[in-house]
Amino acid sequence: MREAGRARAGEPTLVLLHGWTATADLNWYPVYEPLARRHHVIAADLRGHGRGLRRPERFRLADCADDVAALADQLGLSSIVPVGYSMGGLVAQLLWRRHRNRVAGLVLCATSRNFRETPGDHLFFNGLTGLAVAGRLAPPEVREQLLARYLEVRIDQLDLGPWGSAELAGHDLRCLLEAGASIGMFSSDRWIGGVDVPTAVVVTTADTKIPPARQRKLAASVPGAAVFEVDADHHACPRRADRFVPALLDAVAHVVGAGRGVDGRADSAAG
Repeated sequence: MREAGRARAGEPTLVLLHGWTATADLNWYPVYEPLARRHHVIAADLRGHGRGLRRPERFRLADCADDVAALADQLGLSSIVPVGYSMGGLVAQLLWRRHRNRVAGLVLCATSRNFRETPGDHLFFNGLTGLAVAGRLAPPEVREQLLARYLEVRIDQLDLGPWGSAELAGHDLRCLLEAGASIGMFSSDRWIGGVDVPTAVVVTTADTKIPPARQRKLAASVPGAAVFEVDADHHACPRRADRFVPALLDAVAHVVGAGRGVDGRADSAAG
């Protein structure tokens, strides 16, 4: 777990939730210092990712939300603002639904109400579901070989150096596949309109993985949600921190300020 900044009386702790196949540090490292100047921040790897929990049962996003709540209990945090990126945004939504009493606000980045809309989406996630079943049945040595091959491809795609490569090397392939299948099954369409805490949605406007229209649809579904736009693709935080960090700071200030009854800066654009 990573912790930065200090707790301030009357203010919630920011809990940073990373995206699928990333780790907390790989996803969020550009924002730790800027956020810590004003807020208490924690970030931990989710199940099966990096140094996250290893459990024998099937990966569920709901269990990730419960893990975060348990971590908050362990740290004595009564009030948190989940800041979720992509898959982490789904976990953040579930945190509000399953642990409403401790969620003071939401910051949802590069994410959506669901990930399965187009025929291509269905084909991709159906394939992941099949791979997840195969991953559970495969012998450990086969999973290790597949993980090594996956890491080779992923490291090349993202042009990662030694540190980033080491972050990815801690993944559990079975959990990654099951996490992808769980993402494909997620939908908050029926209940996201009930969110009753200050919310900000950071939209990555050049995103080809989660189209901006879906991100804006999420924002439109949450009563009073503020929108902060970033001219960058899905990897905006680590790759375009110069654009993403100012938007995230504004989004967090809006949510925390609204929780104190102070007006935030809404409908901002960075970049």
